[in-house]
Amino acid sequence: MHITQLNRECLLHLFSFLDKDSRKSLARTCSQLQDVFEDPALWPLLHFHSLTELKKDNFLLSPALRSLSICWHSSRVQVCSIEDWLKSTFQRSICSQHESLVNDFLLQVCDRCPNLVSVTLAGCGHVTDDCLARLLCCCPRLRALRLENCARVTNRTLTAVAAHGRALQTLHVDFCRNVSATGLRSLRAACPRLELRAEHSAAMMPDQLPGSTLAARMAVRKLLPH
Repeated sequence: MHITQLNRECLLHLFSFLDKDSRKSLARTCSQLQDVFEDPALWPLLHFHSLTELKKDNFLLSPALRSLSICWHSSRVQVCSIEDWLKSTFQRSICSQHESLVNDFLLQVCDRCPNLVSVTLAGCGHVTDDCLARLLCCCPRLRALRLENCARVTNRTLTAVAAHGRALQTLHVDFCRNVSATGLRSLRAACPRLELRAEHSAAMMPDQLPGSTLAARMAVRKLLPH
């Protein structure tokens, strides 16, 4: 029996065992398998391990998507986490190659995937409060939002959760240095049933303005490894 003689349910089951690149390669072999590749039922879960994967055409965004994770563990994450005014020209050039990737991708998700239930973002140093607020508004069924080492996330995201995260049950904001203890207390008061975790976030040194005092700068230097 040839693979194309299998029914749709069997083909979808076979495709489900393949990674994104393998699915795309198999889909290129004939129009019938391309049609299976484009079936939303094949794409309830999407996991990305680098930002370059977001630019590929080996996946499908659709209302069938339930779980999304973008976990970038790279040395470049440390560069992204540096405050913009402290970055060197070389560091800015590194960030310019990908700084809008996650936000642009999430805006597509907002438009195409209203039934999302779970989102995990780790090492996404350029994701913004505005983008996360829109995600909460556009995905009313979102039950879990897990953020780790997202340097630009601030108390504004917590405010958006309180205002728009009606279905949200779990919120993690781990190692997000611009989330404060005050913001966390306010969210706990507004959403007492929310499972809220913020490992090390409120204890980290938040971003400083270019005109910060010398004492604040010296405090940052003491925290850096020698």
